[in-house]
Amino acid sequence: MPFSKPVLPETYLCSPMKLDSTQTNYIVGFRPDAWEKTAHHILIYGCKSPALQEPIYNCGGMTAHTPGYKSSFHPCGEGNEIVYAWAKNAPELNLPEGVGFRVGKGSKIHWLVLQVHYASVDYIPPEGDVSGVYLRYTNVEQPKNAGVFYLGTNGRLPAKTTTFMDSACALYENKVIHPFAFRVHTHGLGRVVSGWKVVGKNQWTLLGKEDPQLPQMFYPVSNNSTLITKGDTIAARCTMVNYRDEAVWVGSTKLNEMCNFYLMYWVDGKDILEGNSCTSVGPPIYSWDGWLLGGGLSNVPKEASSLP
Repeated sequence: MPFSKPVLPETYLCSPMKLDSTQTNYIVGFRPDAWEKTAHHILIYGCKSPALQEPIYNCGGMTAHTPGYKSSFHPCGEGNEIVYAWAKNAPELNLPEGVGFRVGKGSKIHWLVLQVHYASVDYIPPEGDVSGVYLRYTNVEQPKNAGVFYLGTNGRLPAKTTTFMDSACALYENKVIHPFAFRVHTHGLGRVVSGWKVVGKNQWTLLGKEDPQLPQMFYPVSNNSTLITKGDTIAARCTMVNYRDEAVWVGSTKLNEMCNFYLMYWVDGKDILEGNSCTSVGPPIYSWDGWLLGGGLSNVPKEASSLP
């Protein structure tokens, strides 16, 4: 962030960076420079164009806004790909050998937009905040192109209950993706987040599972030889324990909840997935094993909701 000065917690601020249109580059590593007491989470979006060509702009929809900055509901104006996500003091991430996010000339990513969700403004120095991410990149062509597939839910968590927040989508593109890392994200009520490959609606293979209260880094997938092909389903579940006396809805602030599973993958060649996200209406309407308004999945593993 170029010395941003948010005045309220729960503010979302964005800062865009135009990429070299004459050069194709490949992002091969991410080193966060942020502190969880200030930054609740950070996202890097790849855009064809940003929502606003301003050094800093509000980009959190209906969340707190900082006066003096223009506002947009979204980070991107055109095109929208998640490239990286960080929270809870997660360490740096280096991609496997030969894998990179293709950006700039010949790609769909002409801009990168940094989004910071501020948990607190109490620790920001008078000159402003510089939370961000250092990128390691090369102009040497990488044979494997990286992408991120995102799963999330909406929904409601009744008071004093344990609730499953499920999402699932089939892969309809004629591509083979190779998952190599995953990241989970909830707010304070999340206990377990797991992601799965499902074949034929009932054959489950674990992609990754983690406690969302630990550093929210990209962890290696459970088996890096797993392939996801056309017709397979990618599914995620967040197990939430609402100990509060009131119901909690999905939303952007710490008083709300989130259920996110990010799957980082590579493909041979340049063509990553066109469809890069999967969302459900969440509980109480949607569930994995629901047929009318659910995922129509069966044989759900018992360990989907527990840690080892």
